[in-house]
Amino acid sequence: MLSSLYISNYALIDSLSIDFDDGFSVITGETGAGKSILLGALGFVLGERADSFVMLDESRKCVVEAYFDVNVDMIRPFLERNGLDISMPCVLRRELSPQKRSRAFINDTPVTLAQLKELGNLLVDIHSQHDSMLLVDNAFQLRLLDDAAHNTQLLESYQSEYHDFVKSNKELDALMDESRRGVAEYEFMSFQYEELKKADLQDNEYDELSSRLKMMQNAEEVAQILDNALSLLENSDDSVLSMLNRLASSLNRLKTFIPDISSLYERVNAANVELKDISYDIQRYADDIQYDDDTLHVLEERYDYLNRLMLKHHVNDYSALIEKRDELKRKVSDYENLDDIIAAKKEDIASKVEELKILSKKLHDSRMNAKEDFEKKVIGVIRQLAMPHAVFEIRCEQLDDFTSIGNDKIRFLFSANKGVMPDDIAKVASGGELSRLMLAVKSVAARNNYVPTLIFDEIDTGVSGEVASKLGSIMREMGESLQLVSITHLPQIASKAKYHFFVYKDSTGEHTRSCIKLLSSEERVGEIAKMLSNDKVSVEAVRAAEVLLNS
Repeated sequence: MLSSLYISNYALIDSLSIDFDDGFSVITGETGAGKSILLGALGFVLGERADSFVMLDESRKCVVEAYFDVNVDMIRPFLERNGLDISMPCVLRRELSPQKRSRAFINDTPVTLAQLKELGNLLVDIHSQHDSMLLVDNAFQLRLLDDAAHNTQLLESYQSEYHDFVKSNKELDALMDESRRGVAEYEFMSFQYEELKKADLQDNEYDELSSRLKMMQNAEEVAQILDNALSLLENSDDSVLSMLNRLASSLNRLKTFIPDISSLYERVNAANVELKDISYDIQRYADDIQYDDDTLHVLEERYDYLNRLMLKHHVNDYSALIEKRDELKRKVSDYENLDDIIAAKKEDIASKVEELKILSKKLHDSRMNAKEDFEKKVIGVIRQLAMPHAVFEIRCEQLDDFTSIGNDKIRFLFSANKGVMPDDIAKVASGGELSRLMLAVKSVAARNNYVPTLIFDEIDTGVSGEVASKLGSIMREMGESLQLVSITHLPQIASKAKYHFFVYKDSTGEHTRSCIKLLSSEERVGEIAKMLSNDKVSVEAVRAAEVLLNS
C-alpha cells in the first residue's frame, strides 16, 4: 500500500507530507483547493509526464517521493530484472530541476522514466472520472476478464509464441520477396561471385605484391645500397670487420700484461660474430634481388587487376574485396537453397500455428469459465446502485485470425431497464450509468487484481442520494481487501471512509498554498455537515452528518 507521500515545490504545494493507512480513505475539499494537484503529484512520481506549470518556485527543484509497504514478492521480479535493491519500504522519487531536467529513482538508484512507470503500474491503479469511457473499449473489457480468470501466465505464454509467429511470418515475407525479385538479381550476384572466385584471391597477396613491386621497380638502387653496405662491413681493407679483427688481435696481445682485459676481448669477438651475421643477411638480400622484365610485367598486371576489382566492387581495400567475395558466395548459396529455406520456414510457421491453437483454446476456455461468475458479481453490485433490473452480459466471438491477445473478441453488453435487450455499453449507457457500471466492474476486479492501491478521482460523478450511499458502502467493502483512496464531493461517500483527508488553501502568507490534513472525528462531522448544507452548517446538518457517519 501507499504509506506516505512527500511533495515539495509542486504547483501550489510548497512542502507537505501525508501518511496513509490501509482500508478506505477519502479526500475532500472545495473546488480549486488542490485535490487534482495532489493527484497530479502522485501521477508525477509514478512516471506520468510532467506538466509545464509543475514548479511553484522556478529557482529550486521539485521533488515528490512515494513510500510503499507491499509484499516484496509482488515486485521482486521487477526489482531483480532491473538490478534494484530489494528493500522495504519501496521508495519512488522523481525530481525536476529548475532547468526542467527530470530524474527518477527507485530505492535511491537512478532509473529511466519507463522503469519508474512500469513499477508504478504494479503498485497503484489511478482511475479518473474520464476513465469510465475505457469501459466501452473491447481490449479493456478483455483485460478485465483475463484478470478475473487469472490468465496472466497463460497470456504471457501465448504472447511469447505469438511474437515468434509474427516474426517468422515477416521472415517468410522477406524470403518470398527475395524469391520474386529472384532470377535477375541471382544471375548478377552469381556473375560477380564467379569473377571473384576466378581471381583466386589469397590472404595478404595484395600487400606482398606491393612490396615485391617496390623492390623490383627500384632493384638497381637497392642493389647499390646493399653493395655499399657490404663494402663498409667486410669487402675492403678499412672495412668495419677488418678493423675489428685488428682490434681483437691487439687486445689478445695485451692479455699477457693486463689479465682483466680478457672481458673486452670477448666483447669485441662477440661484436665480430654479430657483424658477420649482419653481413651474411645483407648478402642474402642482395642475392635475392632478381630483375627481369617478364616477372615485373606479370606482377604489375596482377596488381593492376586487383585494383580494378576493388574499384569495380566499390571497396576501399583488399580485405574488403575478400569479404565481398565471401558475402556473394553466401548469398548465391542462400538463393540456390531458397526453396528449401522457404519450405522449412513454412513448416516452422505451421508448427507455431498448432501451438497457438492450443494456447488460444486454453485462453478461450479459461475466459469462458470465468465469464459467468464475473457477470453474476457485476450484476450483484449494479443492482445495489438503483438499477434493480440491470442486465450485464459478456459476449465472446472467436476470430479466424490470431491476435496478440488470442482469437477472442469480447463485448460487454448492458441494459439498465426492464424488458430492454442488452447492447454494447457505448450505445446504451448514460454517463451516470457508466460511472456506476465502472465502479461495479472495479469492485469485482479488485478481488482478482494484484495492484495493492486503487485511487478513484470523482468516480461518483452523476450520482447522489441513496445511490451515493450505496457507492460508499461498496467502496468501504473494497477497502477490506485493498487500499482504496477516493477523491469525492459526496458526503454519503465521505462518511463511509475509515480516514478522511481535507484539502484546503492557505492564503496567510505572500502566496496561496495548498495544504492537507487528516480530520479528527469531530472535524469530520463538521466537514460532512458543510458538504450536506453547501457550507451553511446548521444543527440539522450536523445531526445528519452524525447519522451518516454512524450508518
